[in-house]
Amino acid sequence: MKTLFRFVSAIFFLFVFAPSIVWAKPVSGSHLKVFIPSLPYIYISHSINAALLRPANNEQGWEYDMATSHKVIDERTYEFTLRKGVKFQDGTPFNADAVLLNMEHFKKAPFLFTKIDTVFDRAEKIDDYTVRFHLTQKYGQFLNDAIWIQFYTRTYLEKFGWNGKATCPNLAEPGPYGLGPYILKEGYIEGDRQTPNAVLEANPNYWNPEYPKIEKVTVYTELDSKVALERAIDRDGELDIMPIPVSEKRRVNESLYAKLVTAPSTDNIAIHINMITGNKRLQDKAVRVALNKAIDQRRLLSKYYDGEGQIKPTLAAPLYPGVDKVVKKLKAYSEVEDPKAIRDQLKRTLDGLVLNVYTQDRYMHIWKGIDRDLRKVGVKLKFDITTSEKDVFGQLLSTNAGKNTKKWDLLAWGDDDWYYNHPWSAFLVYRTHNYWSTISPDPQLDNYVEEMFRESVGSPAFDNVSEKIMYHVYDNGYMLFVPTPNKVLAVNKQVTYSPYRMANMPLWEIEVSDDHWSVR
Repeated sequence: MKTLFRFVSAIFFLFVFAPSIVWAKPVSGSHLKVFIPSLPYIYISHSINAALLRPANNEQGWEYDMATSHKVIDERTYEFTLRKGVKFQDGTPFNADAVLLNMEHFKKAPFLFTKIDTVFDRAEKIDDYTVRFHLTQKYGQFLNDAIWIQFYTRTYLEKFGWNGKATCPNLAEPGPYGLGPYILKEGYIEGDRQTPNAVLEANPNYWNPEYPKIEKVTVYTELDSKVALERAIDRDGELDIMPIPVSEKRRVNESLYAKLVTAPSTDNIAIHINMITGNKRLQDKAVRVALNKAIDQRRLLSKYYDGEGQIKPTLAAPLYPGVDKVVKKLKAYSEVEDPKAIRDQLKRTLDGLVLNVYTQDRYMHIWKGIDRDLRKVGVKLKFDITTSEKDVFGQLLSTNAGKNTKKWDLLAWGDDDWYYNHPWSAFLVYRTHNYWSTISPDPQLDNYVEEMFRESVGSPAFDNVSEKIMYHVYDNGYMLFVPTPNKVLAVNKQVTYSPYRMANMPLWEIEVSDDHWSVR
């Protein structure tokens, strides 16, 4: 009788409960509002678009998306098995022909932030659901690049093609053009252009019926940080998720509507030193190193980050593969010599230096600490502050060619981990002939980067070249180094969200309770 009872119970569970689990639908009327001030096109891209792989909060940094498996035939050939039964958001089928069509357009105008624009040769159809990628040379970063080779409908490709920009792709206009769990319905968010907000709606054709869990998402990209914080913590229904300055942790903890969520990260804060068009004194290695030596990272972390981060001697976060080994030997300047003990020496090098700073407002709490340290060695900072990351990028991406229109010497942006557990998201700025770099030409550093391209992350050869890159940049003071920040967020108390440690907000996984403002 017990066996019969268990059998009947199992059948009852399968027919009554299992369908509701497998075929979950978005909560009717549910609406999420998020503010993403840094790299919003990166954070939401995989909620709208899809590629062979997508970011994941695991050790390798990715999982299969439009592919279900892959194999490396040789160091220049990768083969992928595609997911079956998948449709684009407009209902057209996704298969090997769709991949080949996309790769034809990609070949004409690939993204330019790695070396894929020169090493990708062609894609070959093996059968309807198997595609082989051919490269011109050994290229260990291909799988990380594959996360950003996203697929679009024929309609979109014929209208826009690929963008051929220095930034990752997204959608140039709203429409059912992708494969992701959400359709972009209003606005657009690209690396160099964006609307202040965009609206996403659940994709009824998404291949996984368990996702998404929320019907509508509004993404804000350009809000004043103080205004955004008030919306998140003082009023219900105006903002559900936003990164906050660590100085505001107490206010979030006291909020009736928001809770504090923190997590370690592989994010970086990139502070560029303009060696191209900036103050001529910045071309002097001694000046750049002295600026770094003047910054007390331990005090900066304790007082201005409220302990939310990690001290480091480089731009790349200590949690990256390759970087994790180097930071055990290479220490931040202020960990080697107390800035107070060498203040007179630093003042002899830096006294009278006036530097123009261009930054988003969200980093002003950190700049207060930097300004405090640099004033003590005779450096004056003059601030130009914006709420828009696209304005920062507009100046940064034109400086290498000497075409920046603002006069800046130091520039800050949120270089969050968009390459997913691979330090290229930080090392990108060290390729001195690239749009992203403001370092004077350095053939030795460029050669190190070329060497790194060939190696696979996690290999001994990769660790070795990563070490060479970091020591070279450290010795030359090519960036202004500050601690890596933790993820520190204000999240509505009725929202369930676990942040990834990299630059990806999996909107499709986020849930709201029955008491959330949009559904109660």
